[in-house]
Amino acid sequence: GISHVLTLVLQELSLLCKRDVNGVGMLYDLLGSRWLQALLKIYECLQHYLGKRPVPVTLQACALNREVVELLREAPQSGEIKELRRLLRAPHLKAALLSAHDTVAQKDFEPILPPLPDNIPENEEAMRIVCLVKNNQPLGATIKRHEITGDITVARVIHGGLADRSGLLYAGDKLVEVNGVPVEGLEPEQVINIL
Repeated sequence: GISHVLTLVLQELSLLCKRDVNGVGMLYDLLGSRWLQALLKIYECLQHYLGKRPVPVTLQACALNREVVELLREAPQSGEIKELRRLLRAPHLKAALLSAHDTVAQKDFEPILPPLPDNIPENEEAMRIVCLVKNNQPLGATIKRHEITGDITVARVIHGGLADRSGLLYAGDKLVEVNGVPVEGLEPEQVINIL
């Protein structure tokens, strides 16, 4: 992987160092540094993990749990079966653990973004889709109507607020849509109510 390539580069650089080529010594020291070697090892481990990402055996662990409980109810009742049924029906297993498993397995935690329109002119400015989760906290930005164009824009981003901490909104950004609602023609007060 990358460590092998880095080793080959270091071998080549060591030959150039002996010839005293400008800057090669510094580059050789940098590429041979322990922190870079460690960083590359971490990178290779992450790449290895991403290539072999574990996948869930089932996307419906809650449904499977219900099926097993039903099958156990029909089975001859022994102490072990009664104990297993009690464990499988426990709220912390059903509601918490298995429900969380299904949510992650189905990737229900990712926001669903609308598709970009196909008819964007090539000379159009770049557009960013920003997803901020407020959780009952203020956005930390003010908006205004642009004096010339009439567009709704971000007037300022308040230092330390949600918008500032996210790094996704900047003063002067034009708002096109908020929570799926187009803002063209709306007054700033109406947009604030949507936010």
